Amino acid sequence: MLSIIAIAGARCLLVSLFLPFSALDKLLNFNAAVGQASQAAGARSVATLLIFTGFGIEVLMSLAIISGLFDRAAALVLALYCVITALLWKQFWRQPDFKLRGASHGRELFWDFWKNLALAGGFLMLTLGGSAEGARSFWHDPLASSHPYADASTDQVQP
Repeated sequence: MLSIIAIAGARCLLVSLFLPFSALDKLLNFNAAVGQASQAAGARSVATLLIFTGFGIEVLMSLAIISGLFDRAAALVLALYCVITALLWKQFWRQPDFKLRGASHGRELFWDFWKNLALAGGFLMLTLGGSAEGARSFWHDPLASSHPYADASTDQVQP
């Protein structure tokens, strides 16, 4: 039972940035989110579509990871989402004030960019597992669940 609680807790921590915080922020501050997305997307209608898409990805993929249903495919979607959002909204290299000391918006974006990429790495580990066999298993059947809450004590161990 402790193992199941640990796995559930780790999965909840992994998606906690998205569900509830980022998804809820998109709802509570919808106009601000669309305004920020407009900076990358240009047209407000495209930005609105991006925000709705992001909300759907954050909620549905997070629930899939927590529940263990299609969790590996969901983790891959969230890994790609983290990389795309880092490239579109964390463009530290475009900031004129990037400096190592003192106040610097560019340096703040630099850390946010790398946090997004690190989070993508965590989702890729969930997608592919910790071994080459896990990766082969995913590529063979990408929609299969990893069955994170299965009771391993009932499995038969062969000599």
